[in-house]
Amino acid sequence: MSHLASALSRRRPAPERVCSCPVELPCECSYLTLLRSRTRALRAALRGDPLLRNGHILAASSVVAAGLGSVFWILATRYYSVEDVGRSYAALSAAMFLATLGSLNLGDALVRFVPAAGQHTRRLVIRCYVISAACSALVAVGFLLLVPVIAPELDFLRRPVLAVSFVLATAGYAIFVLQDGALTGVRRAGWVLGENAFFAVGKAALLAGCAAFAVGSGILVSWAVAMVASILLANIVLFRWAVPAHQAAEPSRERPQRVMRWAAADYIGTMCSFAMASVVPLMVLAQLGADGSAYYSLAFVIASTLYVAAFSMGHSLVVEGTRDPHLLVGHARHMLRHTVLLLPAASIVVAIAAPWILQLFGEEYAEHGTTVLRLMALSAIANVVPNVVIQVARVRRSMSWMIGVRLAYCVALIGLVAVLLPRYGLTGVGLAWLITEFALAVPLLVVLRRWLSTEETGEPDDR
Repeated sequence: MSHLASALSRRRPAPERVCSCPVELPCECSYLTLLRSRTRALRAALRGDPLLRNGHILAASSVVAAGLGSVFWILATRYYSVEDVGRSYAALSAAMFLATLGSLNLGDALVRFVPAAGQHTRRLVIRCYVISAACSALVAVGFLLLVPVIAPELDFLRRPVLAVSFVLATAGYAIFVLQDGALTGVRRAGWVLGENAFFAVGKAALLAGCAAFAVGSGILVSWAVAMVASILLANIVLFRWAVPAHQAAEPSRERPQRVMRWAAADYIGTMCSFAMASVVPLMVLAQLGADGSAYYSLAFVIASTLYVAAFSMGHSLVVEGTRDPHLLVGHARHMLRHTVLLLPAASIVVAIAAPWILQLFGEEYAEHGTTVLRLMALSAIANVVPNVVIQVARVRRSMSWMIGVRLAYCVALIGLVAVLLPRYGLTGVGLAWLITEFALAVPLLVVLRRWLSTEETGEPDDR
């Protein structure tokens, strides 16, 4: 009996009830408690995992930039005439296009090389800024000289004040793009999200102010002033705090001299993706006219957000893999598992909601664009594999893979569109996207499994 009494005295106290329900069966309160605990565990895991934390922030930055950017143009259509909106959109699109060409893709080069640059970080960032701004300015000058031939409707940009402003804006936008790469490379992804949101909100607020004071070129002025303010803010943070902290904490593990060769290969791959995004709309326009082009373009803008978000998230893999190449395989596996859960879910949501999303822009968009949007959104599911392959190839400096994957995608997509568009219309374009993604994902999955089959990444490959 004494043993029994001792055992009873040592019994653990009954667990505290998590709710006030009168029954002992599982209830709604206990499920909510479990959900909260799982949510707290996920947040704690993300706080301790810079790969996913920064990846999520970069993906969110892409989505925020796209969403708030559309708000700017919605406001522009309300405050200004169709002619002003059309001319301003064409001018800003030209500036951004020329900055993309002139920047030589050095923004992605900063993502790749800043994490291992150590004490060379400041010099590397400034050098890339100067090269990109100078090349973008030269490309802008060449464009202005050719405007009467290639874009007569933009002849107003050749006026002296506007011409100088256009060249400076093009060079400035190149720096605006590069600063995101630099901030990402020093693991300040939160500032990438912050400065993109600041730019988007700032230009919308300035646009409203310009409209209130009847500024005729308010669209261009608000965009340019917000961009300059964002550049100043981001680079104060970058050079005053982020770069010095990075140089003090990270040793130099890689020679910055390899940047230009890497950037040249990645630039070719990026131009393949850019050609795909530019040629397909022209094919649709030629085959289906302006209406078909409008329906496709809106579907493309919505679906491409899934691609851009995933690719931006992949920048976190490049940063963490460059900081410690021996962890690249583990990071790549982790990113692959995570995006396999995240991207398909987002793609399916967009595919299901496609008609309601398009109805926001008009019944005709929902009627003609739903199928192509659904197919393009579903194609993003397979993009998980080539996205991880490209990011791993960037870390490994595998030049042939950096170019080859995107070149194959470009050729396959344009070829399929040429075959399917005349017969099936916009549905054929969506099928071309879907078939291309899954057809490339299967062999690339074999390659990726081979790359990730060992715990060591091997020596970097410059081929």
